[in-house]
Amino acid sequence: MSVPIPEPKIFACKQSETLAAKIAESFGIPLGKVITSTYSDGEFQPSFEESVRGSRVFIIGSTHPNSDHLMEMLLMLDAAKRASARHITAVLPYFGWARQDRKDKPRVPIAAKLVAKMLETAGATRIITMDLHADQIQGFFEKPVDHLFASTIFLPHLRQLNLDNLTIASPDMGGSKRAYAYSKALESDVVICYKQREKANVISHMALIGDVKGKNVVLVDDMVDTAGTLTKAADLMMERGALSVRAICTHPILSGNAYERLENSKLEELIVTDSIPLRQKSDKVKVLTCANLFADVMLSVNANKSISSKFLM
Repeated sequence: MSVPIPEPKIFACKQSETLAAKIAESFGIPLGKVITSTYSDGEFQPSFEESVRGSRVFIIGSTHPNSDHLMEMLLMLDAAKRASARHITAVLPYFGWARQDRKDKPRVPIAAKLVAKMLETAGATRIITMDLHADQIQGFFEKPVDHLFASTIFLPHLRQLNLDNLTIASPDMGGSKRAYAYSKALESDVVICYKQREKANVISHMALIGDVKGKNVVLVDDMVDTAGTLTKAADLMMERGALSVRAICTHPILSGNAYERLENSKLEELIVTDSIPLRQKSDKVKVLTCANLFADVMLSVNANKSISSKFLM
């Protein structure tokens, strides 16, 4: 006797409504209706305007700061749990607070672990996310985690560029594993940048390990925040004789004066996904949608089918 598949429903947190609409369209069902009431002091209350009893609910929302984005996801998970949803999947295109994944000095929190526990306590029975800042964050959850890779989106695009003398680069030592994976898939050389920081978002020194002379370089990273590392690396590589420098970064945080840095740098192009909505447009920023990737995985999860084919590396 076959197990009946619960009815799927997709809802969006406000910060991810545009992406969620694309995912719902690709999935093949309309986006569920949510109304959010806001009090004068800033407190807010989301409300599902349709029944979710017995359904498989997908709630889509990136949890990048400010903390309202995370709080909205938690409230919607709790609402779905109290409305008797059968399965509740938190779809986090960008998992915020992930850079705090360990104690790097005394008396600091491990925020990524805290966020994982809050999501589970609120009601998430499954997590779908993409390009976590550190792979081991999956171990902070007791519920199943589908950790997707944006390489599924980026690799076909890079191949279409047909770049001669392609070299993949990591902007720091921590991203070397990702860079080597891309270089293996593209059968290219790889170089690594070594950087030292004075404090968060402030680089005091950067050196290049490897040769980029006469090469078309593609920097690979999971996120771009202030763009200080990427632009400094791009300028350094052009000084060392690179023909061109591009960057692919999954999550376009682009805070502070990131856009100004991009415009003033020798970086030819920054290729990102729409896991986070851009604060402003830029001729140097190209956006590739991750909607089809998430929709395909959600369809497989709903039908209890394997998703291993979605992992290119």
